[in-house]
Amino acid sequence: MGLLPMGADILPPSDDRVFKLILTKQEAKPVLIDLVSSIIKRPVVDVEVRNSEIPPDDTHEKAERLDVNCRIDDGTQIDLEMQASRIQEDSDGKHQNLKGKSIYYLCDLHSSQPSKGVRRYDRLARTYQVTFCSYTVFPERTDYVNSFSLRHDEDNELLSDAIQVVYVELSKLQEIMEKSVDDMTDLEKWAVFFQYASEPTYRETVNEVIASKEVLQMAGNLLMSISQDERERAVFRSRRMYQTDMQSNLATAEDRGERRGERKSRIEIARNALQMKMSVADIAKLTGLSHDEIESLRKEN
Repeated sequence: MGLLPMGADILPPSDDRVFKLILTKQEAKPVLIDLVSSIIKRPVVDVEVRNSEIPPDDTHEKAERLDVNCRIDDGTQIDLEMQASRIQEDSDGKHQNLKGKSIYYLCDLHSSQPSKGVRRYDRLARTYQVTFCSYTVFPERTDYVNSFSLRHDEDNELLSDAIQVVYVELSKLQEIMEKSVDDMTDLEKWAVFFQYASEPTYRETVNEVIASKEVLQMAGNLLMSISQDERERAVFRSRRMYQTDMQSNLATAEDRGERRGERKSRIEIARNALQMKMSVADIAKLTGLSHDEIESLRKEN
């Protein structure tokens, strides 16, 4: 039936590789059809995955995009991705790098449509870039789904919905988890599955969600199969270790940069203090530099 055993160790569908494996297996077409239908809010009859290949199990595969690029029966193009870990951003909390990434891939996909035989731009297929994100991108918005198209800056008049960016923030499901499963929308059920399937604390609720729809039962079976595959478990561990090492190296580099910046600042303060004829002892107390370091600076001056 696709239910997840209560004590089983399940790989997280919020991991981008696991996410892609679930949606691109040959037997997963009904799963993908239902997920896409829940996102674009209209029935989908058929779907074609255009990049079903999975990168090799080298930990450096993270350089590859683990998105799901598909086209549905009316020609609409949809690219789905799971943003499993934070990408590097400025410290302003606006996530402009992530947003820029979404726009870049959306425009690239939309403009990649064959131009031969197309005489009217208004007849190009619609294109969606859908990002399931494990962290909050829009803290000022309460909705867990935020969709953007081209609109007027002042009166919000729609210019075109030919291209749309959709963010599904899996970090905002607290209120949804308080609902009964019968009251959840299809997309809410998928969001709960992706976010909580691997967490034993929520296993009972996730199983209620899975039991509510046949396609979610199929997704549960696929997830169990992937989780029981020793090769996939080894790949998952290797990728997590690689990501952790990269984060640690970045944090170390940042710390070193901060220390270099702090030392440079102390040296500049010491030079200014020497010009003011302060004593070496007082400058040492002020800056934390050693007497020898200050004497060297005094000789340079």
